[in-house]
Order: sequence, then structure tokens, then C-alpha cells
Amino acid sequence: MTPTPADSPPASIVDRLRRLRQPPASPHETRGASVVRPVVFGATDGLVCNLSLIMGVAGAAGEKANSIIIAGVAGLLAGGFSMAVGEYVSVRSQRELLDYQIELQRHQLHNTPEQEWDILREIYEAKGLSRPEAHLIVSRIMRDPERAIDTFVREEIGLSAETMGSPIAAGLGSLCAFSLGAFVPLLPFLLLAGAAAFALSIAGSGLALFAVGLAVSRLTHRKPLWTGVRQAALGGLAAAVTFGVGSLLGTAVH
Repeated sequence: MTPTPADSPPASIVDRLRRLRQPPASPHETRGASVVRPVVFGATDGLVCNLSLIMGVAGAAGEKANSIIIAGVAGLLAGGFSMAVGEYVSVRSQRELLDYQIELQRHQLHNTPEQEWDILREIYEAKGLSRPEAHLIVSRIMRDPERAIDTFVREEIGLSAETMGSPIAAGLGSLCAFSLGAFVPLLPFLLLAGAAAFALSIAGSGLALFAVGLAVSRLTHRKPLWTGVRQAALGGLAAAVTFGVGSLLGTAVH
């Protein structure tokens, strides 16, 4: 028996990364979307979250480097594992939903094939095909039960295993990306102290956010400068707000 897409083992992370390095077969191809999304989101979230946390503690604690470092390390670990668990559970749940829908569709095709035929024909007619054209396409699709199941899941439910990616890859990608991003604003306080560490943390985080924006622009084909500046500006705004709140809280407590 030929294994179905739902039964086939997921590709390893190494195989996925190797395929991502290959040039796309089409300018419309989004082969890396399932991996790129959690990585970009994780890196951005790590930068903004830990920078904001560090700035808030710096505003409240002043130049107490120990408090800032403890907060930064705690934010890196907590945020990284939270992102990893969240991404894994999210993608895993999507795949479990896909598996359920595949089995449900297999049951419906076996018990009510005429009804399913009409549903798929109506879907293609709604896309602009004439009834004879839709009838011809559906008749060819229905010759192969597994192809029919895959088509129904895509067209009727809007689910696809290719766009979901691997839950393990999504979780690990988020963990690594968040940790790397969160380490950038923390590093200056591990090496320096006082105003120099504060200034370098802001500058380094701003440059890193700008770089992430440039990377995003290559995927979205938007203007690189604008995307980079937007990324850095939003991160800077979040850091400024938390620093102000931290300063007010620090003054009130002291």
C-alpha cells in the first residue's frame, strides 16, 4: 500500500534547511514560509521583548547592573521556552486537525461520494469554471481517492501539510531565534556597565532590528530601507515606553 502524505514521516530539519538553500523553481514559491515565519517572529520578539524588559528594569534600577542582567537572562530563558512551546503546540494542533479532516474526508468519500462530487464541482464553478469544465476536472480528480482527499482538504477546508511545516522545526526555530535576538540587548551589560552599556544595548538592538527588517524585505519584496526602519522604530518605541514606565515605578518605589 502506498503511504499517504499523512502517513509519511516528516522530513528532518537538516533536509528542510538543505531544500531552503536551493533556488526556488518559481518566483511564487513560498517553500520556506513554514520555517521562516517562526524564525523571523522569534528573532523580532526576542529583540523587542528583552530590550523592553531590560530598559524597564534599567529605568527602575538605574545603574544596578546585577538587576538588569538577572532580568535579561530571565527574559531570554522564559521567552525562548515560551515561544518554543507555543509554536510547537500551535503547529502540532494544526497537524492533528489536518489528520482528523483527512480521515473524515476519507469516510465521506467512501459513504457519500455523490455529495462530495457535487461539493467539489460547486467549488470549481465558484472559481469561474463552467459546469462542463468543472465536471471534467472533478471526474479526473475522483479517479484517484488519495488525490481527491488532498484536493478536498485544500479546497474545501483550506489546510495543507506543506504550508504547516514541522512542529519540531517551528519550536526549535523559535527557541533559537528568540534566544539570539534576546541576547543582543543583554550582551553589553555582560561586558560593560553604566551609560556605555545602556547606549550600546540600544544601538545594537536597533541595528539588529534593522537587519531583521532587511531580511523580511527580501521575503516580502518590499522596500528594504523602509522595512528596516519600521522594524527598528517599532522596537525603539516599545523600549522607550517601558523605560518611561520603569522610571516612574522606580521613582515611586524609592
